[in-house]
Amino acid sequence: MNDKTLETLTDKLDRLIEAVGRLAPHRPEPTDLTVADCFVWSAEQGILEPIHRVNRVDIGLIRGVDRVRDILSDNTERFAAGLPANNVLLWGARGMGKSSLVKAVHASINASRKDGDAPLKLVEIHREDIDSLPRLMTQLKAAPFRFILFCDDLSFDHDDTSYKSLKAALEGGVEGRPANVIFYATSNRRHLLPRDMIDNERSTAINPGEAVEEKVSLSDRFGLWLGFHKCSQDDYLDMIDAYATYHGLDISPEQLRAEALEWATTRGGRSGRVAWQFTQDLAGRLGKPLKD
Repeated sequence: MNDKTLETLTDKLDRLIEAVGRLAPHRPEPTDLTVADCFVWSAEQGILEPIHRVNRVDIGLIRGVDRVRDILSDNTERFAAGLPANNVLLWGARGMGKSSLVKAVHASINASRKDGDAPLKLVEIHREDIDSLPRLMTQLKAAPFRFILFCDDLSFDHDDTSYKSLKAALEGGVEGRPANVIFYATSNRRHLLPRDMIDNERSTAINPGEAVEEKVSLSDRFGLWLGFHKCSQDDYLDMIDAYATYHGLDISPEQLRAEALEWATTRGGRSGRVAWQFTQDLAGRLGKPLKD
C-alpha cells in the first residue's frame, strides 16, 4: 500500500469517525441549579428545566387543613436544616390543596431562611417518568443543595410495574435515598393502587397475604401520611373570605356569602379548588385583576 492510498484511507476513516460522532446522543450540559429554586425533570432529555414563575398561592390562603399544614411545614423545616425528616404522602379529597400546600410550604421555608443559607430546591417529576427516578437521584445527590422531589397525582394502574422503581428509590437498594433528597407525593388514593388491583392480587396469588403486602408496602415508604378530607361550609366560606380580602375584591360580606354558596351548589360540592374558581369568576365580573 503506497502513501497516497494510505492517506486516502486515513481521510475516509476520519470522516467516518466524525459522522458517527454526530449520530451519537448529545450529552446534556449540567443544569445550573443556582438560576431558580424550582425545576421540572425532563426525563427524555435528562435535564432539569428551571421554572422562574411558579404557579402557587400564599400559605396563608390555604384554609381548612391547619393540622396537616403544620405537620408538613415542621417536617420540611427539619429537612431544610439538615435534620432527619420523612417522605410524605398527601392523600385524600380532590381540590383540597394537596399540591398547593407543597408548593406554598417550599416558598415559605425559603422566604424565612437566614442570610447565607442555601435555598431549598423543589423538583417536580411527572408520574409517567417515575422509571427515571434513579437517574434523577444520581444527579441530585452530588449537588450542594437539598431537594424536595415532588410528584403530583401519583397513582398506578393495572399491569404498571413502575411502582417498584419508586419503592427502590425511596428506601430500598444498597445505597437508599440520598441524604439531600426527600420525596413528597400527592394522590387521591391512600395506597396509590386501585383497590380492585389489590383484591385481584389476593385472589390469584399462591400466598394472598404476601401479594397484598407487595402492593401496600409502597405506601409504607412514606413516613408521613397526611389526609385531606372534604371541607365544611364554614371552611369553604373562610377560604372565600381569605381570597376576597387578599385580592381586594370589593363586595359586601352578605353578597359574597350568597354567591359563594350558590357557586358551590352548582358545582355539586365544596373544596379549595371550587373556592378558587369562584374567586376567579368573581374577580372577572368585578373587572379586578388578581395578584400574582
